[in-house]
Amino acid sequence: MISNNINKYCEQQSDQESRLQKKIREYTYENETYPQMISGILVGNFLYHLVKMNKSKKILEIGMYTGYSAASMVQGLPENGTIDTCEYMEEHIKTAKKMFKNSKYNKMITMHQGPALQTLKKFKKKFDFIFIDADKVNYLHYYLECIKLIKSGGIIVLDNMLWSGEVLNPKDKQSKILRKTGDYIKKDQRVLNFLAPIRDGLMICIKK
Repeated sequence: MISNNINKYCEQQSDQESRLQKKIREYTYENETYPQMISGILVGNFLYHLVKMNKSKKILEIGMYTGYSAASMVQGLPENGTIDTCEYMEEHIKTAKKMFKNSKYNKMITMHQGPALQTLKKFKKKFDFIFIDADKVNYLHYYLECIKLIKSGGIIVLDNMLWSGEVLNPKDKQSKILRKTGDYIKKDQRVLNFLAPIRDGLMICIKK
């Protein structure tokens, strides 16, 4: 919704990708059928800075894909920080493991394969930061589980909350659920929130 020239300028004026991020991005565009599913440079940078500002130590991610967003966030963690990332597709788990295998962050990331809603119910610990970027039809369910897992002062970020503008007049199932999720969050007294028009819309929620 913002011109490619503006996005490119923002990328050039921001911190540059690490070698790991670049490797994952290039691999994704060369080998995946839907490379546009990758979170991308601007979103990755935004997540990294939020993690740093919040001094997060424990991150939860729902929807890893090939690992770009995890690679972005892990760089903002201290050496004893951890990421638990949920991914339904076994092939994406294999790709991400290959990407992280020889990186210094490998031992900081635990990948959970399978339906995320089942995985979420198994966690007993609290997280400082949660990023949601998975199947849109379960977005509200993900949020409702994550609000129980995020600590006070923690941040939840939901990607694709503008859905190319379709949430303004939702017609298909995905855009209707994303709109419903946004409306629910807006009324949720447990959080402070704002929706930023970064890429396809990032909803940022801070738990009170």
